[in-house]
Amino acid sequence: MILETLRLVLRKLTQSDFTNLCRTLQDPIAMAAYEHAFTDAEVQDWLNKQLTRYAQDGFGLWAVVLKSTDAFIGQCGLTLQAVGGQQVLEVGYLLERRYWHHGYATEAALACQAYAFNTLGAAEVYSIIRDTNLPSQAVALRGGMQQCGSLVKHYYGVDMPHYIYKIEQSSL
Repeated sequence: MILETLRLVLRKLTQSDFTNLCRTLQDPIAMAAYEHAFTDAEVQDWLNKQLTRYAQDGFGLWAVVLKSTDAFIGQCGLTLQAVGGQQVLEVGYLLERRYWHHGYATEAALACQAYAFNTLGAAEVYSIIRDTNLPSQAVALRGGMQQCGSLVKHYYGVDMPHYIYKIEQSSL
């Protein structure tokens, strides 16, 4: 276990989570911000990337599990992302659709922010969110973040505008 909240446990992903990840990463509605649902190979690459992040950075996207049922409901965690020529610490979240609108993403994201500030000693935490992804933008705002810029990511042959949100530890 990495983190615990009132309703959730966040833990490292393992290879045995492949099927769990497929439920979200292969859902075209959940993956609308990515413009496509993932293939099995892309899900495996995604999982491998998290395992590499754990080894290299000491963090990555973690499994989000409901305490009450032990159900895997998605992922949330911290990653290093390029913004304006520098590496920033980003909190990201992606949950299965059936667990949307229950406050789980906000709860997990706030726990990750606290981890970044209190455990990693970060001065600021970012979220980089597709301009069309209004629910994720709402999570960032509920987490105390404010929009501070924008960028365009080029992914699968598509230019995708994103908003940059940030919270500083000094603002808490």
